[in-house]
Amino acid sequence: MLTSLFVILALIFATFDAAAGPLDSPGAQKSMVCSACHGFAGNSPGNTIPIIAGMAPSYLKKAIKDYAEGKRPSPEMEPYSKYVLQVGLDEVADYFAVQRKQPPRTKPDPNAVKRGAALAAQYAACHGSKGEGDAFRAVPAIQGQPGGYLQIQLAILKDNKRKLDDTAVDEAKKAMLKPLSAADLAALAAYYSLLK
Repeated sequence: MLTSLFVILALIFATFDAAAGPLDSPGAQKSMVCSACHGFAGNSPGNTIPIIAGMAPSYLKKAIKDYAEGKRPSPEMEPYSKYVLQVGLDEVADYFAVQRKQPPRTKPDPNAVKRGAALAAQYAACHGSKGEGDAFRAVPAIQGQPGGYLQIQLAILKDNKRKLDDTAVDEAKKAMLKPLSAADLAALAAYYSLLK
């Protein structure tokens, strides 16, 4: 009887250890502060905060450094990015890179998605034909990001409130986004938010 009890308890505790997987890595504890906004394991619960689960470490590291150095202005992100730099950027980026990305929780308007699909063809050179990005060049994957977040970022880029490191790419960005209306930006955001 006592042996059976120990076997059952051992199985229960073994199950808890196995289920704890995402919290076992060195970056897990260091990234807990990120969960307040970006959700558990980097899957944002909101429409205006990016999903960082599954994000390429090269891009996340660049974004964090840009926030911390003021190259990418954000009063919300600046103090947290400085914290991440102090506790271990590599570990935090590696932790989020291996987390399974969940789709955004909000569903965009189907008409906007259709319109966004037609507009998106001209932007394939930047983020890829399906918004998959290019980790080698630190170009973010934008597919499956919340539509509200994408729309805000597109507006910031269009208004030239955020400059890209490569001058030629920054000029191309300005030329591509200049003719787009707010409705166009919303349609592009809706389209990319549905891609996987």
